[in-house]
Amino acid sequence: MANLLTFYGTTDKQERKAFLSLTQRANVPAWWQHYSDILPGWFEMYLGLEQASSAIRTYEPQFVPGLLQTREVARVVIQSGNPTASQAGVERRVSLRMTRQEVLSQPGAPNLWTVIDEAALRRLDGRSTMRAQIEHLIKMGELPNVIIQAIPIHSSTHVAVGGPFSTLSFADPDLPDVTYLEQLNSAVYLHKSQDIEDYLMLMEQLGIYAKSPTETTEFLSSILKET
Repeated sequence: MANLLTFYGTTDKQERKAFLSLTQRANVPAWWQHYSDILPGWFEMYLGLEQASSAIRTYEPQFVPGLLQTREVARVVIQSGNPTASQAGVERRVSLRMTRQEVLSQPGAPNLWTVIDEAALRRLDGRSTMRAQIEHLIKMGELPNVIIQAIPIHSSTHVAVGGPFSTLSFADPDLPDVTYLEQLNSAVYLHKSQDIEDYLMLMEQLGIYAKSPTETTEFLSSILKET
């Protein structure tokens, strides 16, 4: 990791120390070690950061965020992303995702703020699947540590250029925020202050242009009436 920080131009001693401390904490053996046979190393680090976080801000234009997916939706998404995986392998990945979601209800759970594009909901196959997922989103939005906002398909303003992202913050002020960008077979972890500020600003813009949490609940309920 030290070599990677040098490669990305992170030379400030305090910043290097903080980020190395963070990655060490993220790599402490935990429950997800039982899934090491299906878990790519680049995502294993994210799980550690997610578990250690105090706040998660995430934007998802294509899928319902993994932390909020129903089991059925998780299965469909995982199958599409792992077309060669065996049925047993798919089910283990689904189990991993369901266990991961427990972070939102455990003591000291992080605050989750997510903005979801309506297209991610409309893309769901099957009326019953869509209904169950939307009902789950409404229920999760009632948690005191979860904020869900939706951007309608026909919104006149779309400020997010590019794909999904997640920015994680930590209770320890010495630990830097991290922005996670997932790719097909890898991921990028951004930690430079300017990169983080850019994504935090983008998230703020998304929150302004999206429906408010209350409006989102009403919006989701209106979609339910259509199905």
